[in-house]
Parts: sequence; C-alpha cells; structure tokens
Amino acid sequence: MKLQLTRPLCFFDLETTGVNVTNDRIVEIAVLKLHPDGTKEDKVWRVNPECPIPAEVSAVHGIYDADVADEPNFKALSKTIYNFIKNSDLAGYNSDRFDIPLLAEEMLRAEIDFDMAHFKTVDVQTIFHKMEQRTLTAAVKFYCNEELVDAHSAMADTQATYDVLMAQLERYEELEADVDSLNVFTTRKKSADFAGFIVFNKEGDECFSFGKHKGKTVEHILEQEPGYFGWLLNADFPMYTKKVLTAIRLRKLNT
Repeated sequence: MKLQLTRPLCFFDLETTGVNVTNDRIVEIAVLKLHPDGTKEDKVWRVNPECPIPAEVSAVHGIYDADVADEPNFKALSKTIYNFIKNSDLAGYNSDRFDIPLLAEEMLRAEIDFDMAHFKTVDVQTIFHKMEQRTLTAAVKFYCNEELVDAHSAMADTQATYDVLMAQLERYEELEADVDSLNVFTTRKKSADFAGFIVFNKEGDECFSFGKHKGKTVEHILEQEPGYFGWLLNADFPMYTKKVLTAIRLRKLNT
C-alpha cells in the first residue's frame, strides 16, 4: 500500500436531506476505515432525520422517508459512530466544505464534544480539482478507467473516493503518501471552523471572513463589541462555528 499511515484514515460519505450545513440532517453515513497495516473495515448506518426528506433530494440518492422511518435517529447512533472514527483522520470527496461540517453539526446536536482539532483531513476532491478539474464520476473514469455505478449511494461514493485516492497516489509522484502532506495539499484556505466563517490570517490569528468585521481578528472584535458575541450565538451559524467562537472568547477571558 503506497499510502503511509500512522493512524487509521476514515473515508466517509453522507447522504442528507439537503445541502444546508446548519439545517439539514444525515439520512445515511458510510465509513471505510483504513488501518496503517492495510486492513479495512466498513460500516453503513441509515438514520431517521426526524424530518421529511424532500422529494427532489430522494430522487438523487434514492432514500425515501419510508426507508428510514424505522431507523434510529442520529443521537441514538452518535456514540457508536464517534467511537468508530475517533483516533482516526478523515477523508472524503468535498468533505472539507460539506460532509465534515454537517457531521460536526449532528455530533454537537447529539451532545458529542466533536473537535476537529483532533483530526487531520484529506479532501480527495481538492486533489482532483488541483490536478484535473473534474467531478467524482469523471475522477473514477479518469483515474480507474471504470464507470461509477450507483452514484449517490453512500458506500459506492465512499468506495470510489478510496479508489480514486489510491490511483492519484500512483499517478502523481509529487504527492507525498502521508496524511500530513495530503492534509496540507487539500486545504483550500485554512479556517478554524470548516464552514469558513472564521479564517486564519498570515499571523495565525482567527479573523472573521464575512460581514462588517471581515478581516478583523475575532479576539479584537469580541473585546471591543461584547454584544456581537451574543448576536453570533443567536444567529443562524453552524454549531461548530459557535463552538469555535466560544473557545476563542474563553481563551481571551482567561489570559
């Protein structure tokens, strides 16, 4: 195996009720866990989102309300899922911008202290876009010379993501086959919260990336405008973003 691991790498994919990280819910999660010795484990969980799945979304991934009506909700599964992926790193396709932020939201709603500081990530889509500029289906065709069957099935997409990364490592000699290097290569813009509302400047300070305080450090704004913190917590931001903001505020208060 060309990929060099010091701890497990969990490839995963989500099927959801939509694409809004803050409000949508998981209906299926598939995880392919690759261990440093090359052995693999895979798990698939169907999840009752406790809300209707829009018909246009079901038409894409093939999961309908009736398919998950008798499945446990995410909170009931959260500890099992977390225990399976903890002490691992995470890999996916467009995972930095969608799957990981949404997974973090579900974990926090389930009262699991999910902290991305404990994970390194590899976004296979970023490697593909930097090298070839295509979609997952085209990636499978380009790198593996195969057709992606059952696209938008969580395990099919998860297996395809794994296959593409292995082929990318074989094709591109300049890619270093370890998670630390792949993490650096696939990070578009380093953010503290994955949703991209809090980004790091050149000095490594957390800054707002939006609104009237765009480019200003979070510590400075929270110190100068204490009420802004309360507004942020009550606004429609992802829970993980709020968790990061709270940690920055507590850090400042304790200095």
